[in-house]
Amino acid sequence: MTTVLTPASPLTAADRCDRCGAQAYLRVVLASGGELLFCAHHGRKFEPELKKIAVEIQDESGRLTTTTNATAAATDDER
Repeated sequence: MTTVLTPASPLTAADRCDRCGAQAYLRVVLASGGELLFCAHHGRKFEPELKKIAVEIQDESGRLTTTTNATAAATDDER
């Protein structure tokens, strides 16, 4: 997925995928000024088409695989 760093605000849990309603991790900015939001799954599925129409793609899907120190510490405490 092509990622462009933008000054846009980070996506939140309130931002939903335009295709399925799941939490959005990709913001696709269109030349017309509009934007589309996609979950990671649909972002990957429509990647070829999105690259053709996007001016910018804000991809925050890396947050899905990032483990925070608090999460790691909680997991260690459970062992």
